[in-house]
Amino acid sequence: MVLFGAAALVLVSGCSSPAPEKAPAPEVPGQVIVADRSYTPSNITISAGETVTWVFADGGMAHDVVADDRAFRSPLMTANSFSHTFTEPGTYSYHCTPHPDMIGSVVVVP
Repeated sequence: MVLFGAAALVLVSGCSSPAPEKAPAPEVPGQVIVADRSYTPSNITISAGETVTWVFADGGMAHDVVADDRAFRSPLMTANSFSHTFTEPGTYSYHCTPHPDMIGSVVVVP
């Protein structure tokens, strides 16, 4: 009888559905996540006068956000956030000083 119960348990557990995959976090307009040695999203489009906030969430690894033309620069951080308001239309490329392969851009439309 115990053997039958164990076999039934194995059969039922083998027929169960796999755990659903975790849905990706929804994007927040004007927000860029700094984690896993990347900016997500790496390219963002906003209107002139709007603000972009970079949220640093990479545990103990320090990053920054530095405009290629030096129009803005965050401190080197492992947590917290940095915001910049873009008043002029244009494309603003930026990077991470310690990780030059981390790049992104903000496109500002009128």
